[in-house]
Amino acid sequence: QVQLVESGGGLVQAGGSLRLSCAASGRTFSREPMGWFRQTPGKEREFVARINWPTYLTYYADSVKGRFTISRDNAKNTLNLQMNSLKPEDTAVYYCNRYPVGTGDYWGQGTQVTVSS
Repeated sequence: QVQLVESGGGLVQAGGSLRLSCAASGRTFSREPMGWFRQTPGKEREFVARINWPTYLTYYADSVKGRFTISRDNAKNTLNLQMNSLKPEDTAVYYCNRYPVGTGDYWGQGTQVTVSS
């Protein structure tokens, strides 16, 4: 059974930092490209960042480039997102999943990030 458990969210002031983690199990996530996504109420879930396998090449949405860093620890089956210089517009629920996400793929509960101005 696939499980994706996101953690590390919280309330932070603009300019602050947070580090999100994702614990993945039930699939060989360690052999797949993985990504972070986010969603705000009334909007579609959007891509934030991804990290390929086995190249570990990274790609970012323009809105977070230079501020966020995605990384993975395949030995622990975890995916991380270091978020610096946070802005109020980064406020969202953040999710992890494989990339690209397949139709019908399971999504975890996500972790709420709130950035106050």
